[in-house]
Formats: sequence, C-alpha cells, structure tokens
Amino acid sequence: MSGAEINFEVDAVIAEAARRTDGLADLGDGPFLEPLALLLDSLRREARLNAIGHVIAWERVLLHVVNRLGYVEDRKRHPEIANERIEKPVFIVGMPRTGSTILHDILAQDPANRAPLTWEVMFPSPPPEAATAGSDPRIARCAATFPSVDAQIPAFKAMHPMGAELSQECVTLMGEAMCTPLFHNQFRVPSYQDWVDRADWSHVYALHQRQLQHLQWRNRRERWVLKTGAHQWGLEHLLRTYPDARIVFTHRDPVKSMTSYASLTSLVRSMGSDEVDRFEIAADWTARLRRVLEHAIAVRSARAYPDAIFYDMHFSDFVADQFAAVEKIYDALGLPMTEHGAERMRAFIAEHPKGKDGIHRYAPEEFGVVPDTIRREFSAYLERFGLAPE
Repeated sequence: MSGAEINFEVDAVIAEAARRTDGLADLGDGPFLEPLALLLDSLRREARLNAIGHVIAWERVLLHVVNRLGYVEDRKRHPEIANERIEKPVFIVGMPRTGSTILHDILAQDPANRAPLTWEVMFPSPPPEAATAGSDPRIARCAATFPSVDAQIPAFKAMHPMGAELSQECVTLMGEAMCTPLFHNQFRVPSYQDWVDRADWSHVYALHQRQLQHLQWRNRRERWVLKTGAHQWGLEHLLRTYPDARIVFTHRDPVKSMTSYASLTSLVRSMGSDEVDRFEIAADWTARLRRVLEHAIAVRSARAYPDAIFYDMHFSDFVADQFAAVEKIYDALGLPMTEHGAERMRAFIAEHPKGKDGIHRYAPEEFGVVPDTIRREFSAYLERFGLAPE
C-alpha cells in the first residue's frame, strides 16, 4: 500500500487487521478503540509524515492491532495460560539514555533470566516455545526488518542496538494497550501523547501481565527481567500488579539524558518526516519527562512497599565497570548468580565494547538545551540522588 492509499481511520485499520488475521475481531477488554482513534487523528493532523512515513505509521499501528487480536485469540484457545504466575519480576526503570538498554541485554544473558526478545514481541502469536527458541522462523522474519532501518538511518545502531534476538522494551509491549510513549517518540503526535500523560494506566498493566503469561507459558525461566523508562508513567499500577517487583532505577545527569533522547527522537522521526524540529523535540520531551520523573519519585515516596525491592544505579558507576554494577544489582535484589550466568554476562560485555557500532555524538546546543536551565529544573532530582554534571 502506498502512502497516498493509506486511510488513517479506525474502521480501515480494524478491517485490515482482520484481513491479516483471517477474520479475527475480538480486541478483548479495556480501552483500545478510543486511544487508537486519538492516535490516528494525531497522525493525520500533526505528524507531518512524508510518503514513507505514512507507510511506516500504518504498519506500526497495524502491528499492535494484529498482535492484540492474537493475544486474545490464543488465550481463548489455551485458557491455561491464565494459570502462569509472574513472581518477583525485575524491572529496569529510569530516565532515557541512562544505560538501561545495554544493562537489560547483559542481564538477559543469564540463563536464569527471561527477557522479552525483539522477535517474539514483534510476532507473539502463537506463544513462543523453548524448544524452538533459537530456530523459530519468526526470528528471520523479524531480522529482515532491520536492513531497511540501517539503510535509512545508519547512525541508529550507535544509539540503540538492534537485533531480533536482543531484549525488547516493555514500551513496545504497551503498544498493544494503545497507551505508550513509543508513538510520540517515533512520530510527532503531541495530542495523543497528552492523553497518554494523563491516562489511567491500570489497563496497561492488566494487559502487560497477560502478555508475560503468554510469553512465559511455553518458555519459562526463573524470573523476568524487563525494561523501559515508560514504567514511570504507571509506576503505581506496576506495583499493584507486581507487588513483589525488584526495581532498578537508573540515573544520569539530566543534561546528557535529555540531549541524548532528543537526538535519538530526532533521528527516529526523520525516517518518516521531512519536517523534524530538533528544538521543539527537546523542549517538548524535557517537560514531559520531568513531570513523569517527579510522578515516579512521588509514587515511590508516598508509601512503603514491603514486598518490593528498589535499587538505584548511577550511569557513571555502570560505565566505569559494567560487571561490577551487575554484581551490585544481584546482591541488592537478592538474586543468586551462578558461575555460568556470570560467564555469559562477562562474555557479552567483552563482545560489546563501547563504540562497537559507532559513537553517538551530540551537543546540547544542537537541540536548544541549556545546561544551567536543565539542572535548575531538575535540581531536586540531582540533589536527591547525588548526581554530578558529566
């Protein structure tokens, strides 16, 4: 389908999703059509998409609708999936560009840890199986989507490693709830993101739990290791859904964090738009992320969580010695580390040195970021966690 033929209307999306799933129509419980309509409206009016961008956005939206239909249908066929228990999951949470992605990938190397992999998040139905975890044809299908990204934005891998068998973020899983900051990162959809910022996230975590049960059913490990800064939007609901969660908060000088995220967002949006305003992106996301950070800190401070464990990791400590930082996480969260698990994680660190896929270079002035202003706006955060300027 060409950009000119794309119809960003709910009925058109649902009809195409039904066609791609041989007639599936049950989207399950919880809000979905309303936020879908908001996203599509924002894509039409605000996203400034070019011809390629229309196709990218259409396929992105359809992916999540198709996946949601699959989750619902698979649960109908296999109601025993509901019996899966999610115990003491580990969540990596924090501001963007704080080392959380590489930390997630390192933890995923421990055979005891189960991370959602990119291929199974992209194509979750039918539920993945341990017996074919390394040979499932969906792995190659997923991998085939990456060359186009490399060709269009070759600098992206230096910012964010990609791979069908690398760990994937919960922010992508949240697309099936149609409540995620993922879309405003990839496309300029501020009205939709305004709704995300004030939404009730309880339904996001109700679905998130079902998604983990789905992925775990035939491929179980000792514990889940999960990651996304988007958990800050709904931290109170995360803790209600998973009261025994183990949460690693990652921290970094917000000047670096905000500038790096503005750089990443600008690059991602350039795939589908010829009108990308880097200053607007930095100002918009800095304000949103400051509010959501304050929300997460308030949730964490508001009451005791007797069954949860929190651990704070500074980016500077992680960069200085990645494995030492991992050892501290295991110790703080009470996780046993086997010799084999340690070897696997050490090997991954050795095979992925800083700069392997290029160096992500950026400067605050390129995005209108004023360091003194950022540090003043984030002063309470800097003081609370003892963060020094980088």
